[in-house]
Amino acid sequence: MNLVAILSEPFQYSFMITALGTAIISALASALLSCWLVLIGWSLMGDAVSHAVLPGVVLAYIFGLPFAFGAVIFGFIAVGLIGTIRDTSRIKEDAAIGIVFTTLFALGLVLVSVTPSHVDLGHILFGNLLGVSPRDLIQVAALGAIVIAVLLYKRRDLTLFAFDPTHAYAIGLSPRWLSALMLGLLAITAVVGLQSVGVVLVVAMLIIPGATAYLLTDRFSTMLVIAPTMSVISAIIGLYFSYYLDTATGGMIVLTMGIIFTGVYLFAPRQGLLGRQLHRQRNHTKALASA
Repeated sequence: MNLVAILSEPFQYSFMITALGTAIISALASALLSCWLVLIGWSLMGDAVSHAVLPGVVLAYIFGLPFAFGAVIFGFIAVGLIGTIRDTSRIKEDAAIGIVFTTLFALGLVLVSVTPSHVDLGHILFGNLLGVSPRDLIQVAALGAIVIAVLLYKRRDLTLFAFDPTHAYAIGLSPRWLSALMLGLLAITAVVGLQSVGVVLVVAMLIIPGATAYLLTDRFSTMLVIAPTMSVISAIIGLYFSYYLDTATGGMIVLTMGIIFTGVYLFAPRQGLLGRQLHRQRNHTKALASA
């Protein structure tokens, strides 16, 4: 079998084409948002919101509402509860996040277990990329387009908020409103990721691309290019490997991201573990040569 046949064979099936479109859209939206999450230091918040939206998604299904509606509501409920526990007790924010997201996630698991459905709601947990329907793809595309459009339109305000919220407030921006906007986009992006990798793994798509790009560049504008590119490449490679190895598609996509991150962590020219050692050795050699 030649290379062209290997590359084209999976896409002889319509469900693979739908899966590819869903994976690419999810990868783009998640990767763009991940740049701000990593920069602000909201990686744990991304984990919390992506898990806390589960009961909202299930309740939205029960009442025949769009998944995004329930997800956004429970995303804000989670953030409100975290803030309330943090501000009215001795509990610190990281512990409050752990308490709220695990409790809401457990509520979602209970609702999944007792909800009669012809749809396997367990796919919300672990994803079912190969089972995505054209209708689901349209929903993912619409939500993904909203997230990408808002992030790109408000990128300057969000970037200033990420670097210096005090300065953002001084020039007339509202850090509280921008924070709420980020949380709303985070909830919507979590719904987009549900269709591809599920609640359990969507946090990886919200952290790994931005973290990888952060190790490769000091320029935020470049991060916004590197992260989506890496994420889309991971989605495509993961989809191919899952097809030929008959493995879980969402898991393979995230595993590919993890492998790429590991390579960057070790070999990035300036921030990589081995790269920094080589750079120090070169400087030491130059210092000895000039002495």
